[in-house]
Amino acid sequence: MVDPAARHRPAGPRRALAALALAQFICSFAGSNMNVMINDISEDLDTTVQGVQVVITVFLVVMAALMIPGGRLTDRYGRKRCFLTGLVIYAIGALLSAAAPGLGVLILGNSILEGIGTALLIPPVYILTTLLNPDHTSRARAFGIVMALGGVGAAAGPLIGGLITTGIGWRAAFVFQALVIVVIIVLSRRLDDPLPPDPTRSFDVFGAVLSAAGLVLVVMGILAADNNIWLTIGLLVLGAGVLVWFFLSARAREASGREPLLSVSLFRDRVSNVGLITQNIQWLILMGTSFTVAAYLQTVRHYDAIQTGIVFTAATLGLLFTSLSAERLARRKPPRTLIMTGFIACDAGVALLVALAGAFSTAWAFVPGLLLIGLGLGLMLTPSVNVVQSQFLEKQQGEISGLSRSVSNLGSSFGTAVAGTILVSGLTTGAYAAAMITLAVAGLGGLAAAARLPRAEGAGSVPAPRGTDMYGNKG
Repeated sequence: MVDPAARHRPAGPRRALAALALAQFICSFAGSNMNVMINDISEDLDTTVQGVQVVITVFLVVMAALMIPGGRLTDRYGRKRCFLTGLVIYAIGALLSAAAPGLGVLILGNSILEGIGTALLIPPVYILTTLLNPDHTSRARAFGIVMALGGVGAAAGPLIGGLITTGIGWRAAFVFQALVIVVIIVLSRRLDDPLPPDPTRSFDVFGAVLSAAGLVLVVMGILAADNNIWLTIGLLVLGAGVLVWFFLSARAREASGREPLLSVSLFRDRVSNVGLITQNIQWLILMGTSFTVAAYLQTVRHYDAIQTGIVFTAATLGLLFTSLSAERLARRKPPRTLIMTGFIACDAGVALLVALAGAFSTAWAFVPGLLLIGLGLGLMLTPSVNVVQSQFLEKQQGEISGLSRSVSNLGSSFGTAVAGTILVSGLTTGAYAAAMITLAVAGLGGLAAAARLPRAEGAGSVPAPRGTDMYGNKG
């Protein structure tokens, strides 16, 4: 006879997974669908393309500034409360953007409110996925679904955004986001938070200001790469200096027995550090490829938004296939093998994109390369996240989730900077090839980093007990 309680237990994680995966999808979608709406928005709001690019830039800056504090707030106020609060703020921002009469309101709705909402809701996605799936294989399956929808949101954003913009209008794309948020909130009604909030947990306000200022300067420096190289260097150096100040402040606070915004001890785990590097480079490749290829297709090949989105379907299908196989792959191969194979596939895909685009004028020339890149990204996005999250105890999940998402956002910003550099260089075939080769070099760096992960054969085959890392080591 089946125990009714045992039959009920898996249902919670399944219901939660749908809400968490959809939340990752809509945030990734919001980050990429704007690229095909720039011309329509600038014409409708009587502004310039540069004005709309400011909206995108401020959104990235707000997310980068608030992601670490957002992750930390989950410990104090609870994962579910922060998740739902972020969803509501995001939905308000989306509706405000849909009704925006001018650029200022669009910045308030899309850049500020959606940025704040994203910083509040994304860390709980990764924390709850980790806590609700304590063994490595079930966690790999859950992260596979979350990362699959995240990757689909980023890769299919131009197609979905292009269809909505062409068929209805750019404002409808923001209404679509708000409607998806409503669905997520309904799915989240019975979402359980495995850990109770601790209102007594202190919050390092000074550390939050320093981390936000440092990350804002770094992201602004990255995004300024297409305008002034000296401004970029200056902002990056200043941002690095502020982040060093933040690190020293956190270490001093920790040494005195007070709780810092981000524990210095997080950076003592070599496996996690390598995992963070691979995450950064993966999102650099994903967003760099998306922006560069989309800009090339629309400017040089003169494709419209829908045609460009259809070409990217190859990457979406590849990413879906390998991401949804994450649980099965985790049982058979260690994370190191999966991540290294993923980077090799991505670099092979970049080589095909460069070679075939130069040899053929047909849209099919882009399909093999994008398919390989999608397969490679789907293969490694899940194990990279799993490697990082699984190295830490439950009480540290808020910190590491915020740090992990900030590192990934920085990778996305680097990818955006590559696309910006292409726009300045005139979008010739040679410039397109140079940008893609730059992404391939970054992929080699990711491959070298992944090679430093432990050779844990079958790491995913034995469930790790809660309170240990993915290799069974005590936290």
